[in-house]
Order: sequence, then structure tokens, then C-alpha cells
Amino acid sequence: MKRVTVTLPHDVVEEIDRWEKNRSKFVLEASLRELALRRREELERSLTNPHIESEWVAEQGMEAWGSAADVDDEDLLEPTAARGVRWRENEGWTEVPG
Repeated sequence: MKRVTVTLPHDVVEEIDRWEKNRSKFVLEASLRELALRRREELERSLTNPHIESEWVAEQGMEAWGSAADVDDEDLLEPTAARGVRWRENEGWTEVPG
């Protein structure tokens, strides 16, 4: 959590206090709803105005897009350089021995 200071008009604070005793909880819930709304609006904008490269993939189809990849790409990854990792709560990603 991070503490922030927010300045609101007096009448808005009074209205919040009528609905919720915990102002921070109210502001958090309102902020999360607004962020979800903005993400949804951005997705809708993206779907109605796709990136030019996305349009090409859609027109060509996934099969044509996949076949456009170079067949010599096998050397992009070195399997022997890979390391096993596992997510551990309170530790994050940690390397797995072996």
C-alpha cells in the first residue's frame, strides 16, 4: 500500500461519509471501477481501430502468418542455457536446483 493525499470538494467528502465510514475504501473501490472502465474503453478502441499489422494478420489468416516466420529460427534459443524457476510466495521467482 502507498499513502496518497487527495483533495476533494467539501460536499463530495460529506456525501462519501454518508455512504461509507472508511473513505480510503470508498476511494479505492471507485478508482478500481474507473480503471476497469478505462481498460474496457481502450480495448474497445483497439478492436474498432486495430493496428495495421494486426489487420494484415487478420486478412492473411493465422496459417499464412505462421508460415511467414523464417524456418531458420531454431537457433534463437539455446536450450542448454535455460534455468528452471518456480514462483514462491513472499520470495518471488526462484531458481530450481537441478
